[in-house]
Amino acid sequence: MTEGFDVAVIGFGPAGATCANLLGKLGVRTLVVDKSRTVYDMPRAFAIDHEIMRVFQDLGLADAIARHTRPFAPSEYYGIDGQLIKRLGSVPPPYPLGWAPNLVFTQPPVEAALRAHAASWPSVTVALGDELVALVQTSDHVTLELRDDGGKTRTVEARYVVGCDGASSTVRTLAGLQYVDLEFDEPWLVIDLRVSKRGLAKLPEVSVQYCEPARPATYLIGPDNHRRWEIMVMPDEDRRELEKEENVWRLLSRWVSPENATLWRRASYQFHALVAEEWRSGRAFIAGDAAHQQPPFTGQGMCQGVRDVANLTWKLDRVLRGKSSDALLDTYASERREHVRRLTTVIKGIGRVICERDPQVARTRDERMLAETGGKVITQARQDLIPPLSCGLLSPFSHAANGTIFPQPRIWQNAATVLLDTIAGTGFRIVTNDQSIVAGPRDATLARLDMQLVHVAANEDAKNGNGQAQDGIVSVTEVEGVVAGWFQRHQCTAAIVRPDHYVFGVAANRGELERQVEALSAALA
Repeated sequence: MTEGFDVAVIGFGPAGATCANLLGKLGVRTLVVDKSRTVYDMPRAFAIDHEIMRVFQDLGLADAIARHTRPFAPSEYYGIDGQLIKRLGSVPPPYPLGWAPNLVFTQPPVEAALRAHAASWPSVTVALGDELVALVQTSDHVTLELRDDGGKTRTVEARYVVGCDGASSTVRTLAGLQYVDLEFDEPWLVIDLRVSKRGLAKLPEVSVQYCEPARPATYLIGPDNHRRWEIMVMPDEDRRELEKEENVWRLLSRWVSPENATLWRRASYQFHALVAEEWRSGRAFIAGDAAHQQPPFTGQGMCQGVRDVANLTWKLDRVLRGKSSDALLDTYASERREHVRRLTTVIKGIGRVICERDPQVARTRDERMLAETGGKVITQARQDLIPPLSCGLLSPFSHAANGTIFPQPRIWQNAATVLLDTIAGTGFRIVTNDQSIVAGPRDATLARLDMQLVHVAANEDAKNGNGQAQDGIVSVTEVEGVVAGWFQRHQCTAAIVRPDHYVFGVAANRGELERQVEALSAALA
């Protein structure tokens, strides 16, 4: 008898493991498959951000992952004559999503934690040592042929399949989906070191982009004594030759020597900008590197994959439970494809600044960038580079807040502080700072949408605000005015927030809120 699942996830890397966790939390019968039985023990992805930590928080994994992170040091860009031309950093506290906006992390233990947690959900089955070899779709399911590492094959069925199986994705190939080249193609050598205290004392205290035509390079500060260099490979150089240990140390001699560091990993890459033209073929979806690749200049590669599955999983759950039609799943591709394209365009622009090899063009670049800031470099928040959603399941009533991420303030609970999502949950929510806008009995539409009502009071206005539901409304009191400031900036008093924390729409009064709820109900039907 053929095994049956609701969703089969192919690939158990960070995106696939997050996907399996999110589906497991929702109780979706999930099979996750990976041909590798172990986690790769070398660092690859280097950075995550507060949106991704919020997803891990939703899964109960924040503490387990946070111990392998540290705040991302500011990034300073130095031009042809060694002058500062650009600086990226973080917004100051209070942090809008409750976590430091940008973090560096150590991938192997984080990936191991994601895998172990995914396997703990009762509805999730993990099949390691298996790989996908064939995929056949019908009108109501997908049949998958799997082969284990002993050569034995078996077939399973799933209502949907999600390919999180990397840049050489088998799901993408079998589903007939293709990349579109966004025209960025540069060879780089990536080197990871563990550096001694003596060596660390000689290194910069911030991350550095050396925008030098002779040899563009990047220096990054990782957790503990982990340091990474990304060094451009010149047109006349052999990538494999540069990977040899003696050549690695020659390239690093400007900063560090073998006496003060241990070589952890080195690998050459072709930095690409690729986005799949279609992200869905019938019942097959792709996510993570299977759907896109971008240069690493903002540390958003892994973040993009987690965003993909955080967007897709709650929609799959609604469709599987008959709460929405299959058409809802089309918004996954439209939302994520456009978001990835827009962010990749930003990353390409940064890449062009870093990768310029013509000295005269580089000098002109430096002069222009400094002129644009009046000769004084101002720190730009990294998160300002991330665009909002611009299409898909968003309100038809246009507003600048639509498609942005709703903040997560710290709130009071029993004389201590916790983050909002731990009390308000992660389903559809109406969040307001004006309790009268949602006062009254919970109507049938809100019940059908599984909509939670959340009132966030300012600290000085608090009267109860203990996180307890009264008349169907969860009332909380925030500590630092994060939500109050957000409502003030956007000139509204209520927001409809999706399960992935993106804002569907906002309202300034009860009438507007009722229209927004009707629009959401129609879109989800």
